[in-house]
Amino acid sequence: MGHSAPQLKDQSLFIEKSYINGEWVGAQSGKTFEVHDPATGKLIGTCPELDTADVEKAIQAASEAFPKFRTTLGRERARMLRRWYQLMIDNAEDLAKLITWENGKPLADAKGEVNYAASFFEWFSEEAPRTYGDTIPASVPGNRVMTVKQPVGVCGLITPWNFPAAMITRKIGPALAAGCTVVAKSPQETPFTANALAELAHRAGIPKGVVNIVTSSENTPAVGELITTHPEVRKVSFTGSTNVGRILMKQSASTIKKVSWELGGNAPFIVFDDVEDLDTAVAGAIASKFRSSGQTCVCANRIYVQKGVYEEFSKRFVQKVKEFKLGGGFEDGITHGPVIHERAANKAHEHVQDATSKGAQIVVGGQKATALGPNFYEPTVLTGMSKDMLLASEETFGPVAGLFPFESEKEVVDLANRAEVGLAGYFFSGNVRRIFRVAEALEVGMVGVNTGLISDVASPFGGVKQSGFGREGSKYGIDEFMTIKSVTFGGMGEPLQE
Repeated sequence: MGHSAPQLKDQSLFIEKSYINGEWVGAQSGKTFEVHDPATGKLIGTCPELDTADVEKAIQAASEAFPKFRTTLGRERARMLRRWYQLMIDNAEDLAKLITWENGKPLADAKGEVNYAASFFEWFSEEAPRTYGDTIPASVPGNRVMTVKQPVGVCGLITPWNFPAAMITRKIGPALAAGCTVVAKSPQETPFTANALAELAHRAGIPKGVVNIVTSSENTPAVGELITTHPEVRKVSFTGSTNVGRILMKQSASTIKKVSWELGGNAPFIVFDDVEDLDTAVAGAIASKFRSSGQTCVCANRIYVQKGVYEEFSKRFVQKVKEFKLGGGFEDGITHGPVIHERAANKAHEHVQDATSKGAQIVVGGQKATALGPNFYEPTVLTGMSKDMLLASEETFGPVAGLFPFESEKEVVDLANRAEVGLAGYFFSGNVRRIFRVAEALEVGMVGVNTGLISDVASPFGGVKQSGFGREGSKYGIDEFMTIKSVTFGGMGEPLQE
């Protein structure tokens, strides 16, 4: 069962502990949980099974560090984040290996994630000195009004496994830039990337108690409840499923926390028959649907193709999928790795079986790739999809693409909006009037027009409806970790004194 780490340039970045108050610690109970390579099933290592008493220490450390950290100059925090960014770039190869090892994505994709993750530290290092307030003309004679932005306090951050580096930097970056301290719960499937980032934070000179990384598996519900109900935690940011988001939101209500949720998606991807370049639309759909083997919250989940181009689009799309190479992420030439665990493979297969039982046809794939391991599922394309199939209403989170035919613009927008969630949506069209009509009508927080990739540190990331609220990245991201205080000065209307 033993499995040695990939050869890292700096083996000290592989850490089987939790990071609390500037120190690497185990659980008081001595308990640990195992982490396995999704490609091979082999043991990677163990991490501490922290309980609520352990996490209480992390919250207290963050609480004690906050009064001093909040008074640091924005420029000083900027330099800390910039050093952390540079350490990520300097250690990018090792970080990418850790991501591939515990998440399964191909090494090339992992390298791309490291650069994307690091960009949030760079971006928010540039935002830290620019948390401007306002001066406001008062409506009361003699008064002067100004506002200042202040850090909200200790932040609880809960992140998912699909982007082990980027999901944590996208939250920690703005929190530290704002002057907050954090307790981050890393995912039980992929804790080692977060631990490596914590080690780099230590090397970057982030003061002790400012960044705390806690790990747990069986105790995760209890740890989550502590973070969301603890009176010292003033803000919670969560990325994950809508169902878990509902639970955390209910818990957070007990102490009226400031919260931001980035929850599930069910992204529509629409190809109109006035598309200017069908090959570009195919490439966009491939990138959107199959990135990370379909395991991103902004993946195209429902691909709607207008009937005038349906057959030709389907043919070219299937041809591209047939060129994929499935396998372990460290193997040469691999384009797609495993899904995170066997449950994910089972869900993908359930969606395929449901669709075929209701009239869809499998054009490529459609089976578990058991010869490679229990967590591999063949990249799959289904045609003849209809709205009564599970794939139309549930997020697959796997490498299954269903192609739905449609006739009119209004019909497809109605279909696209038939979802309780609204994170991302995409469409391809060459008609500028249609582009504005459809972009404005889609009930989502982010729209990709003539592109299948929308993730960019400069662009606000977040959804509407039951995909949550709040925005990450961009100039808006830091505001999620700040409060606005108004200051009113009275007696200021006197004339110049003789």
